[in-house]
Amino acid sequence: MKIVFYTPQADDAPAWLASLARALPAADVRLWTPGDTAAADFAIVWRPPAELFAPREDLRAIFVLGAGVDALLSLERTRPGTLPPDVPLVRLEDTGMAAQMAEYAVYAALRYLRRFDEYDLAQRQHDERARWRVLEPHAPETFHVGVLGLGALGAQVAKSLASFGLPVRGYSRSEKTIDGVATFAGERELPAFLEGLKLVVNLLPSTPATDGILNRTTFSRLAHGAYLVNLARGAHLIERDLIDAIDTGRLAAATLDVFCEEPLPHDHPFWRMPRVTITPHIAALTLREPAVEQIARKIDALARGDAIGGIVDRRRGY
Repeated sequence: MKIVFYTPQADDAPAWLASLARALPAADVRLWTPGDTAAADFAIVWRPPAELFAPREDLRAIFVLGAGVDALLSLERTRPGTLPPDVPLVRLEDTGMAAQMAEYAVYAALRYLRRFDEYDLAQRQHDERARWRVLEPHAPETFHVGVLGLGALGAQVAKSLASFGLPVRGYSRSEKTIDGVATFAGERELPAFLEGLKLVVNLLPSTPATDGILNRTTFSRLAHGAYLVNLARGAHLIERDLIDAIDTGRLAAATLDVFCEEPLPHDHPFWRMPRVTITPHIAALTLREPAVEQIARKIDALARGDAIGGIVDRRRGY
């Protein structure tokens, strides 16, 4: 069995290769380098170049080192024929990412609920009048939170937020049922889902249908002075609309972990906006050992001819 591996983080590659060699001792695992067109049964990749797949008609599956495959599908849309058409794309199912995402979302929600963001802002701006002013927290029973996307990560986030007694809504493409969460599904129910929300957490998959969904129209349906937490992809957000919404007070603040361009350019307006909190795409990191264990288990299953989970529907994008 031959496996080709690629990640743009060159420093991480040796540790990944060592873990894969331990988990799959009978496999020949190699790091892909430009010009490598040698045979491979499986590819394990994160944001690979198109050249890795050309020609690559011998692949049995492509494993992606993340829960989203938007980068690969975008590559295919840009350069049709890059991906072998009948080779399954396999995303990581939860390997510790759901717990990390829930921690991040709960932190952001409680920070806004208790208005800790405003205390932090007063301290950083050396506002003498506000520095020792007690702010009344938002009432939990009216702090309506909405989670866009109810996959493995979104469902865990919604349940975690509900455990704090917050009224939580969840939105997905198809109908879902989650205890303690009011669920909405389909395009027709999106306005009702958004209406009056005080905080929106975005965990939608990135597809042509969801790109730009965080926009002026979406913001207009939220409660005045609402908050946004984007943990999915930068393509979901119309950045100019967010800047305008915060400047006018339509939104009170935003916490952003993902951006259209990463790293976020040093001259981007977000860096100069005190009501925007920025983190460098760290909401849920891929944990190497659990990821390798899951991939090895699925490769063994495919070798036996067994079905596996995590296969992406290319038409839907997830």
